[in-house]
Amino acid sequence: MALGLLSGPLAAQDFFTLKGHGGPIKGIAVGRDGAIATASFDNSVGLWRAGAPNWMERHEAAVNAVAYMGRGRVVSAGDDYSVQYWDSATGIIRELGKHQAKVIQLAASPDGERVAAASWDRTAQIWSLDPQTPPVIMEGHDNTVNDVAFSPDGARLYTASSDGTVRMWDALSGTYMERLVAHGFGINTIVLAPDESWLAYGAVDGGTRVIALPSGNEIGDYTADRRPVLAMSFTAEAERIAVGDAHGYIMMIDTNEWRIVDDFQATLSGPIWALAFSPDGQNIHAGGLDNAMYSWPVARMDSGNTMADTKRSFLKDPGEMSNGERQFQRKCSICHTLGPDSERRAGPTLYNLFGRPAGAIDGYPYSPILEGSDVVWSEHTVDQLFDIGPDHFIPGSKMPMQRITAQTDRDDLIAFLKDATGPNE
Repeated sequence: MALGLLSGPLAAQDFFTLKGHGGPIKGIAVGRDGAIATASFDNSVGLWRAGAPNWMERHEAAVNAVAYMGRGRVVSAGDDYSVQYWDSATGIIRELGKHQAKVIQLAASPDGERVAAASWDRTAQIWSLDPQTPPVIMEGHDNTVNDVAFSPDGARLYTASSDGTVRMWDALSGTYMERLVAHGFGINTIVLAPDESWLAYGAVDGGTRVIALPSGNEIGDYTADRRPVLAMSFTAEAERIAVGDAHGYIMMIDTNEWRIVDDFQATLSGPIWALAFSPDGQNIHAGGLDNAMYSWPVARMDSGNTMADTKRSFLKDPGEMSNGERQFQRKCSICHTLGPDSERRAGPTLYNLFGRPAGAIDGYPYSPILEGSDVVWSEHTVDQLFDIGPDHFIPGSKMPMQRITAQTDRDDLIAFLKDATGPNE
């Protein structure tokens, strides 16, 4: 199947892509009803049925994780610290709550009524879809919490952390129960067997291991010479663990024979940030630097295209660009376009930037602080923005915290923007 948006039902055992996001894909979740939910750097969540998206745009920063709760219900979380609930059937959107730092991963409970969140505030929290129920908080990790997984009965929660441990907690009370892994390097991702007989984990140093539960004895070490491991997914239907890493590979582990059966380079540039199997286990869906979700048939992964066949603009060879363009590509290009269309990016288009009041693009969900400001974009205000940083120039805005410290670099960026953002005559 050629690259492009599917116009019919999502067919198993075919290669396809879902296109429409304006930024990299950070999270993927699937439902037994055929729905696919995607989380993106463009601050949005897509819910796809028959290849067509329905959008939720409540987040104020990149969305890192998404959980499909069934019956069109989605929970998402990201860099704005918030955990958002969206019922696509009724259109109801509400915030379940907030962490004290970004939320990096989510897991739906088996009954679809609770969601666990892994946060860089060093906690995991379990949020009920019932707004009257307070969250269950698990505290005790010595570093950021990167992943969470419910036990099959929903009574226990497993957590993975940058402190190098995997721990188990009582999911109803938040009580710490046991440390299962002490790896020595940060652990980014975990998957749990449907019968809770084993747990697989992937780490910053590339460590990829499976341990038996409850003993903790090692079943297998599948560490490759690639690091870090960023994503994992499991399908009971095909008896496969998928492992994604920063080098763009998807490795398949057969959980019946406990051996590696495939190791496919899915992208020639960039990481694999998200993985999810189709409900029947016939396809593996993946997200990375490209603005699309890719799906390969598990039985013939090397028969499809790779992700992001051409490098993103911010990965261009510096020798091919002026210094001004280089500053734009590094600091601005992932969020902003230069042409009239914002293309669903996380930020508004920079087209006709100079002389434009801040917060003036129709349809873009600006933060209230920016909409109410008296800032007009000029050489002086753009210079100030990157000199002291957006968090100081307009406190409370959605722009990421970043600076360009050298005056010559700011001057070159402004010259490039003045030339590139004006209308083409």
